[in-house]
This record gives sequence, structure tokens and C-alpha cells, in this order.
Amino acid sequence: MLLFSIITYLALTVLVGFWASRKVKTSGDFMLAGRSLPLVLSSAAMFATWFGSETVFGASSEFLKNGLYGVIEDPFGAALCLILFGTFFAGKLYRMNLLTLGDFFKIRFNGRTERVASLFLAPPYIGYTAAQLVAMGLILNVVTGLETWQGVVISALVVTLYTFVGGMWAISIADFMQSIIIIVGLLVLAVILAGKAGGVGVVLLEMPRENLRFFPDADFKEIVTYIAAWSVLGLGSLPSQDVYQRAMSSSSERTAVWSCYIAALLYLSIAMLPLFISLCIRHMYPDQLTGDTQLALPNMVLQHTNLPIQILFFGSLLSAIMSTTSSSILAPAAIFSENLMKPLIGHRYSDKQLLLMTRISVLIFSASATIMACLRSNIYELVGESSILSLVSLFVPLTLGLYWKKANSTGALLSMVLGMLTWIIFEACDTSWPSLVPATLVSFLGMLAGVYLWPQKEGMYGKN
Repeated sequence: MLLFSIITYLALTVLVGFWASRKVKTSGDFMLAGRSLPLVLSSAAMFATWFGSETVFGASSEFLKNGLYGVIEDPFGAALCLILFGTFFAGKLYRMNLLTLGDFFKIRFNGRTERVASLFLAPPYIGYTAAQLVAMGLILNVVTGLETWQGVVISALVVTLYTFVGGMWAISIADFMQSIIIIVGLLVLAVILAGKAGGVGVVLLEMPRENLRFFPDADFKEIVTYIAAWSVLGLGSLPSQDVYQRAMSSSSERTAVWSCYIAALLYLSIAMLPLFISLCIRHMYPDQLTGDTQLALPNMVLQHTNLPIQILFFGSLLSAIMSTTSSSILAPAAIFSENLMKPLIGHRYSDKQLLLMTRISVLIFSASATIMACLRSNIYELVGESSILSLVSLFVPLTLGLYWKKANSTGALLSMVLGMLTWIIFEACDTSWPSLVPATLVSFLGMLAGVYLWPQKEGMYGKN
């Protein structure tokens, strides 16, 4: 019955994609849902941006090992990103009326900067999508006994199909339905487990005091590491196409801004539920924590709850992960087709042909992520790495491009390239310091060098 329910749910999701495809007439409809989403749909889409495998599996696993201090990156850093994006980025970017974040670099700097930025924007999504596919593979492994890689392939086929046909319209409508299932499912499970454990107070009192630590000790290196943890998603996901396309799909600038704030509040609130549930597991079923702690939650539900709760839980899990996966497939596909392929082909193709190209790009990035998901299995690491790549290369040129009139294309290029090179060098040297810290600093210095050593005359949004 559980397997039948999962199959039914996956089939319904695909049907949503086909239904939404009726609204897709242009590439703008496919990428940004025609910039017409009301506040409810827009907020649900923003909430679902990261509420996937890393929140339910990865963060709860890290929380059991390291307490609150171990999950600064997500959910706290993720919520910070939504607040910062709504406050400083959403309004300015919405008024520019662009299809992709890559378009910003073309309008603000020039075509060469657009192409280089797009090369840094798209590839990180392969690892991020792979993390979501791994999670769905783990779910199918627990429920059906399929090998994880087989579950990965099946999940990739389903998500790719409804994203391919419906684009951002399908994602947004599915996100709304899936957000409801996520919230209800996790709330019901948390209430049931709290009751079985003797109450919320009993569970929290058993938690070791060190697991409540939220702030670093007065040590310079630890403080730097702490700030770096906040920055991985808090700053690293600001220059990301999936956050951009969800906000820019809103029906107005005000809707775009407020959807970020509402989503941040929802995210931080609902993301606490998997952490609390993991404490309940440790209290009542400590044997479930042996082996891969990423599997503790689904194994516990499967072995110690009745069928309706299993259906609700696995339905909410699939909802969370599928909503995240679909946008992480569409995001690089939009960048690839709009900012890399379109400049190469010029005006020789119609908008319908560009729409087809974007859909083909969906298939390419989905296949790449599926291969990576079959080779790697640590969800939290895959997500963190993908955000770090955006932080060290794109955060500085995007932020200074919006807020500093002197920022120029040379500075933007130096910022992207030097930031990424510095990160690679520090990763290769395997130092005890977070590699993103020196890399982000060098990225900032690269922009300064371009501005003051190679000054250029250009307007705020003019080409050079």
C-alpha cells in the first residue's frame, strides 16, 4: 500500500506538469512562469527552494552529531539568504525585467562577462541536484529495497519529465501543493513522536547541553569558521539562478520582496521539525542511529509507525525533495540556453526554438546530475560545495554591480576568476581554515583591482 501510494503521488506530480504545460507558450513562460505568480504561489516556491534532502536528511544527521552548532549552514544560513535577497536584491533585479541572472551581467557589464558568469552559475547545480536525487534514491531504497542508484535513476526520470513539459509553471504549482504536504506531514509526525516520548520537554531535557551551543568561543579561528558556515548558503546562494527565478516569477516587485520574507519565516520554522524529530528518534529508538544516520528518519518511520503516518511522511519527504530538484534542474538549463547558447546562435532561431533548446538543456543537466548522484552519496557535502562555488566567484560582482557605480567588467572578471582559483588552491592545500574565506576576500580584491587599475567609463547599467 505504501509503495502504491508513492507511485500514485509520483504519477500525479507528472500530471501536474502536463497540466501546467498548457500555460507555457514562450521561453519566458517556461523560465519565469510569465512573471505572474501571486504571493501565495511565490512564497511557496521560495520556501521550497532549499527545503529538500539537506534539510530533512542532511541537517538532521548533522544535528545529531554536532547539535545546533553543526547546522548553522542550513537551515539558519538558508533563511538568512532569503532575508538578504528580499531586502537588497529582489527589488532591484525585478525592476530590470530580465530572464536569468546571467542577463544581469550582460546588461551591467558586457557580453563577455555574461558568458564567464554563466559558466560559474550553471555547473554548481549539478552537485546540488545530485544531492536531491541521492535523497530520493535513499527513500526508494528504504521503502522498496531497490538499490540506491536505481532509485536515483527512477526519481530523475519523474522529476525531469514534469520539469521538461511544464517549466516554472509546473514547479510553482507543484511547490504550492508540496509545501502543504511538507508542513502537515512533518507537524503530524512531530506531534505523534513527542507524545510517544512523553512530551516535548522530556525530549529537550535529554539533549546534551553542548548540543544547544549556537555561538562560537572567543577564538579568532573559530569565529572565522562560524562566519564561513553562515556564508555558505547565506551569501553563497544570493547569486543563484533558482532563488532568482523563483523571486522574479512573482507578479510584482512587492510580491517578490514579501515572498522572500514569508519564505524565510516558514523555512526557519518548519526546518526545526526534522531536528526535533531526530531527537525523538535518539530518545526512543537509538538503535536506528547505527550506520548511515541519513537513513535514521525514514527507517524509524517505516519500522515504528502505522501505514497512514508512513504515507504522510514519505509523501512529505518526496514533496520536499522533488520541489527542490525540479528548480535546480531548470535553473542551469535556463542559464545554458539563454546566456551561453543564445549569444552563439544570434537571431537565427525563433522563441519557440529557444524554448526547445531550454528543454533539451533540462535533459542534459538532469543526466549529468544523475551520474554524479550514482557516484557520491553525502547529501550535506554536495549541497555545501555547490553554494561555495557561487559565493567565491559571483557574490562580489553581483553585489557590487548592483550597489557600486564604479564596478566594471574587468573587475567583475578578475573577481570571478581569481576567487575561484583561490578556492581551488586552498582546497588542494587542505588547510584547516575554510577555503571560502580567503577566496571571497581575493574575489573582492579582484574587483578593486579592476576598478582602480583598469578604470572604465560606463553607466550604471551600460555596456563597455
